[in-house]
Amino acid sequence: MSTASLLRSQIESALAPRVPVVFSTCAQVSRPVQTTGIAALDRLTGGGLPVGAVCELFGPECSGRTSVALAFLAQITREGTACAWIDVADSLDPESAAACGVDLRRLLWVRCSDAETRRARGKMWSRLDQALRAADLVLQAGGFGAVVFDMGAVPPEKALRVPLASWFRFRAAAERTQATFLLLSQVSCAKSCSALQLKLDRLRTRQEGGQVLSGLQFHAELVRDRFSAAKKPSAAVAAWGQSTPWVTSCTP
Repeated sequence: MSTASLLRSQIESALAPRVPVVFSTCAQVSRPVQTTGIAALDRLTGGGLPVGAVCELFGPECSGRTSVALAFLAQITREGTACAWIDVADSLDPESAAACGVDLRRLLWVRCSDAETRRARGKMWSRLDQALRAADLVLQAGGFGAVVFDMGAVPPEKALRVPLASWFRFRAAAERTQATFLLLSQVSCAKSCSALQLKLDRLRTRQEGGQVLSGLQFHAELVRDRFSAAKKPSAAVAAWGQSTPWVTSCTP
C-alpha cells in the first residue's frame, strides 16, 4: 500500500466514529413514477417521469416536446386527475391535445395575455412573467397531478434569465403537492432543480405516397436522472415514432 493510501486509510479510520454519516453508504432516494404513455421513454427513464419533481424536456422546435407532454397528460387525465398547462406563447392546440387522448375537461389551460391586453389592464408584465406567476399560484394551490410549463417558444437567452430561485420554489411546491412539474424549453434552464432532464430531437419525417406527412420519428437522450440507482444509465437514448393526427389518433 502506498504512503498516500495508508495515510488516507488511517484518517478515515480515525474520523469514522466521530462523523459516521460521511463514511456510510446512504440509501438511494427513490420516487414513484408516472408512465409517459410512450414505451421507449418509459424504458429509458425507468418507468416514467418522477412524481413530485421538476422534469425538463428540452430541444429545438419540432423535437417532440409537446407530443411527449400531451401523451403524459393523456395518461394522467385518463385516471381522473386534473392537470394544468401554463402556455407562455398561447400556442397549445386543444384539438391536437384531445386527439392525443387528453381529457380537456380535466385540463386547466392558462393562456398569457398579449401586450394590448396588458396595457388595457394597466399591467406591464411580460408573458414570461405572467407565466411564472401563474405557475407559482397553480403549484402552491395543489390538486394537480401534473403542471406543464411551456416556454418552448421563448428564446434561450431569455429563458436562461429566469432566476434560479423560481425553479427552487417550483421544486419545493412540486414536492409538497406531489405534482410533476414538466418544463418544456429549447435549452435546459432549471439546472440542479430538475430531477430528470431529457434532450429531444427529431430524427426524420415519414411520408405517405411521397407527398403527405404521415408521421415523425423522435430521439431522446437522458441527460440527468437524480433518482437513478446507477450513476450512468446503461441505455441513455431512445427513439420512437408518432403518426400525425390527420392519419390516425396520436399513437406513441
